[in-house]
Amino acid sequence: MKPIILQGHERALTQIVYNAEGDLLFSASKDNIINVWFTSNGERLGTYNGHNGSVWSVACDSQTKYLLSGAADNTMKLWEVSTGKCLKTWEYRTAVKRVAYSADDDLILSITEQRQGQPSVIRIYRIDREAGSSQSDTPLKEIILTGSKATVAVFSPLSDFVITGHENGKVAKYDIKTGEEVKSVSPEDGEGHRAEITDMQLSPDGTYLITSSKDKTARIFDSLNIEEMKVYVTETPLNSACITPVRPYVILGGGQDAMSVTTTSQRAGKFESRFWHKIFEEEVGRVRGHFGPINTLSVHPGGKGYASGSEDGFVRVHWFDDSYFKSRPFGDLEPDLEI
Repeated sequence: MKPIILQGHERALTQIVYNAEGDLLFSASKDNIINVWFTSNGERLGTYNGHNGSVWSVACDSQTKYLLSGAADNTMKLWEVSTGKCLKTWEYRTAVKRVAYSADDDLILSITEQRQGQPSVIRIYRIDREAGSSQSDTPLKEIILTGSKATVAVFSPLSDFVITGHENGKVAKYDIKTGEEVKSVSPEDGEGHRAEITDMQLSPDGTYLITSSKDKTARIFDSLNIEEMKVYVTETPLNSACITPVRPYVILGGGQDAMSVTTTSQRAGKFESRFWHKIFEEEVGRVRGHFGPINTLSVHPGGKGYASGSEDGFVRVHWFDDSYFKSRPFGDLEPDLEI
């Protein structure tokens, strides 16, 4: 499984995402630039220039028409994917840490940081897909968070709820119409994560989600009732986690804190993509290559491969070999299937 190495950033990666077809990969980093790449050969298609601070998050709609980004310059921007033109800018008082699209592309969300007396706020907007730059400045709903600030969020499958991950390890579900918290799993109740949640990604069908945390675990939760289903325990802080379609695996990434990277060897730093069996909670393999902690992971929507972005500034795109699809992850329990 020889990777395609993408060299287009001068600083650490913050988030990478595939488009719905899997032929494009968007990468954001602390160098203020968003790149888009062809996944087949690693060629850079273009860049999205306009942010004046680290770009923390990107999200692409299901039709690859609009791209959403949030950055440390206190703005969220809407881009036209095909031209790189910035269509709309929303300005806030603090940095935008996460952006996301709903499954039907009608709604977007932003999470602003709790800082300088400003609370952490989830803002939900309705997007007019034909209006271009004439998007509303007024959010459909504002959810002002008390207590621990939110760090990551996704829409539920039917876009009627928002599921959030928090700095203290809490996972919560909010009703979009009322803004009220309807379900939560919190370390105060002796459940869930014990430290900051660093990533949250939905399963292909949206019925469950995976979270990664600084507490060195990744966990799978039911997206309806926020019930913990699986736990993957590692010996290193985790920055990202994703669920592979087609095969029963999850991929985890992280590594020793970036401040200690210069004094840590690649092997000791645990800078690998780690594959775990989704059902049996057992590690089945590792993919090495990065020279710093893995900050972000994204899996091909068709399950054909995955990409990783690191503190070292590189993105590595992996296409799975045939042996990956022919393996028998359930042993004798798995029937003989032709793929």
